[in-house]
Amino acid sequence: MTPSRKEVGIFDAPYRALTIGIILAVTTVAFEGLAITTIAPSVAQQLQGLHWYGWIFSAFLLAQIVGTMTVGQRIQKNGVFASFVASILLFLVGIVIAATSVNMGTLIWGRVFQGFGAGAIITCVYYSITLGYPDRLRTKILAVFSSAYILPALAGPYIAGLLAEYLSWRFVFWLVLPFIGLAVVLTLPAFRKFPAGDKSVRQNGRKEGYAVLLALGTGLLLSGLGMLTDWKGMALSVAGFLIMIVPLRKLLPAGTFSARRGLPATIFSRGLFVACYNATESYVVLALTDVKKMPADLAGLIVAAGALSWSAAAWLQSRLDSKDHGAGRNKRVMTGIGFMIVGVAAVMLAVGLSEGGIVFAIISQLFTGFGIGLAHPTTGAIALQHARTGEEGEVSASLQFTDAFSPGLSIGIGGAFIAISQSLNWGLLTGILLALSLQLLLVILSFAISFRIKQLKRSA
Repeated sequence: MTPSRKEVGIFDAPYRALTIGIILAVTTVAFEGLAITTIAPSVAQQLQGLHWYGWIFSAFLLAQIVGTMTVGQRIQKNGVFASFVASILLFLVGIVIAATSVNMGTLIWGRVFQGFGAGAIITCVYYSITLGYPDRLRTKILAVFSSAYILPALAGPYIAGLLAEYLSWRFVFWLVLPFIGLAVVLTLPAFRKFPAGDKSVRQNGRKEGYAVLLALGTGLLLSGLGMLTDWKGMALSVAGFLIMIVPLRKLLPAGTFSARRGLPATIFSRGLFVACYNATESYVVLALTDVKKMPADLAGLIVAAGALSWSAAAWLQSRLDSKDHGAGRNKRVMTGIGFMIVGVAAVMLAVGLSEGGIVFAIISQLFTGFGIGLAHPTTGAIALQHARTGEEGEVSASLQFTDAFSPGLSIGIGGAFIAISQSLNWGLLTGILLALSLQLLLVILSFAISFRIKQLKRSA
């Protein structure tokens, strides 16, 4: 019996190849973004670039913003097929450059290409979901889209640790090539059927220009902070900070930095705790492998505990949200951030203890993962609640932008602390503790601002 049209799902014949291709593309990009956390210490040591450690992450995240904005502005004109092909090629160029790099500068350029391509790929995937699926199937493919991050979060750091420990960190980059190749084979036939780009569409390049300007300013700021002991570093920092002001004001909702009650405070609080989580993950692995001399695969396994805790908390908040119809969202955000404060404090204990610390490291990952699992999806729901009709896309873009920019900045500043510590011979441990102290400050500030998050009361 042939299934009726209503019974056709995202894994049935009309959509199967596109669905599997999208899952593979998203999983591959997620794996590449998450696995680097475990191998970054090995990469920095072997390429003799520990003072550039933060740039391994910041280069990717800042370029991801530019890629997202650039393709988002151009995809309607160029078409999803051409945009996706270009995005994949840039991502692959980044993989090859990173995998064959012989110094830290080359690796960072590879991460720039990877980040730009990753942001562009995800934008193309979102666009293809709009074109390739009927409305009744979009929530299903978006749910699968979100779940495609879970496996890389759980297994990515551990697999990367095994490869780095027993083979070479370079294999972590090469590993993704067959998967991204299969994703291209599955998706391109469907993308080719989508409407070609409309060359007559007029582009508004302002957001694209602001994204490039912001990345440039942030790059100057972070480079300057790493050389802060020299007057040139101070000059670069000031110049970068001044360049960042206008793009940030244009790309974030008005009132964000004054924590105006409602959407601006929601975005600000979220940006701070997301920055804290990602930076803490980055520097706890460096501490475990280079200070505690722990094997990379074991460090990756500890980080994976945080991802597992995140998944459990995300499931719990979904159940609670259904039970109270969203009435307890504000409390869940504050509770989640509270868990993260405990987690970051435990990280600092784990790093600072002269002996052991592994128990505190595991506890820290469980607490920070559980905390962000409660707060992250809940702040997203609250933010979208503030979107007027027709503004959902703009609010979603603000969330996506914040999730990429704030970790890039926070990790970069932490990397600058390590560079300064290296320059002044304070030692790696001091630099890591300074970086983690910044994350504790950010998450405490996030908790304070969370009191200004306000849910809207909509009339029935």
